[in-house]
Amino acid sequence: MSKDWLKQPVFIQSFAPSSLVYISNLTDLPKILLIDDVTMLTEDTNQSYWEITSDSYLDYIKDYVVGIGPWKDTVVPVVNNYLQVPTDLVARAHSRNLQVHPYTYRNENQFLHLDFHQDPHAEYDYWINKIGVDGLFTDFTGSLHKFQEWTAPFPKDDADGKRAAKLLHKISWLLSSYKDGY
Repeated sequence: MSKDWLKQPVFIQSFAPSSLVYISNLTDLPKILLIDDVTMLTEDTNQSYWEITSDSYLDYIKDYVVGIGPWKDTVVPVVNNYLQVPTDLVARAHSRNLQVHPYTYRNENQFLHLDFHQDPHAEYDYWINKIGVDGLFTDFTGSLHKFQEWTAPFPKDDADGKRAAKLLHKISWLLSSYKDGY
């Protein structure tokens, strides 16, 4: 995260595009356009979210926001709780230098698609490394933080290998717990 971002520890987010356009004249805080199911209408302009995810609308809104926050099933449709072929929304947003922060990631089995076998870390990995999103909205920050700790590259100042040894110890403990039936 850049020093400029650290000075702005908040995102202003809204499902109402016109409110983001209006507030852009009042603050330079980063703004995120939230995107619901594509069949829903926006709260203010009565457009469908399908319309506001069009190329022409993304070209318009990029002057007012730093990114979009789509409902995750808008990015990767779901049928019978299984993921389908991803849309090109992330690629189209990135081509306009817009960040993509889908929502809402939850650990409860009823919210995890069957493809992830009740493993929220598998879901985080899919979205970050396969779909290529820039951030995630989650109700379980501890779970996401743990995933980040486990998947972060080793720091260059780990010359003595202590961090690697700790990680190997943690993996060993997890495997032994699994073997022991915990």
